[in-house]
Formats: sequence, C-alpha cells, structure tokens
Amino acid sequence: MQVQTYLFFEGRCEEALDFYQKTLGAEVGPIIRFHENPDDPEGRNFPPGAGEMVMHSTFRIGQTTILASDGRCGGGARFAGSSLCLQVAEPEEAERLFHALTATGQIVMPMRKTFFSPAFGMVTDPFGVGWMILATA
Repeated sequence: MQVQTYLFFEGRCEEALDFYQKTLGAEVGPIIRFHENPDDPEGRNFPPGAGEMVMHSTFRIGQTTILASDGRCGGGARFAGSSLCLQVAEPEEAERLFHALTATGQIVMPMRKTFFSPAFGMVTDPFGVGWMILATA
C-alpha cells in the first residue's frame, strides 16, 4: 500500500510544474492533457475549455513523487490545512530552498534554529502550497 499527495492547481498546474522544476529541481513526469483522454475523446467529462489543461502529471523531488492536475479547472486552488515538508541534511541547503521558494512566495515563519532542527522555516509558494523546510543535521 502507498499513500501519495495529489495536488489540484485548478488551472495553473503547468505553471506550477515549471516553477517546481526551476526552483526545487523537480523532475516532471509526462503530462496528460484532458483532450488526450482516450475514454472521453469528445470532451464530455471535462470542463469547457479545459482541453489543453493538465489532467494528470507527476513531479519528483528527491525520493518523493507528487501527483498533480488542474482538477476541475475552476481557478482558486485551496491548499489550507496541509503543507509539504522538504527535509534536507544540511542547514545551507535548507536556507537555499527556503530562499528559492520565498523569492515569489510568502514567508510564514522565517528560517531559524529550533529545538528540533538547526534550520527550519515555513513558506507559502505562489500557488498557495505550504512548505516546511527542515534541516536534519
């Protein structure tokens, strides 16, 4: 059994995939667009105008694969109540990733030393996804 995270970007998935590739070094998997769905060649089961939007894709950061889609393409993705946690070995790498995400995101908690990590910070990226960056060494 496996549990995986599936993020629905509601119309900004391809932009998010590009962002994570450039910012975090994510490896983006194949992109399947709504119009490529062989079970629905007439597009009856996806939102109007969503043909070129991302029906399904994946991106890999380190050893973790995250699933991604434009969902119902309704705009206004909501990621409240959850965060993704980037765990790295060194504080310098945590700082680098934190600053990469905050360049266009919003700082929730500045990077600092805590009782559980030599470098920990929280940020919300430009798509509304919460990130916790944590050095383990």
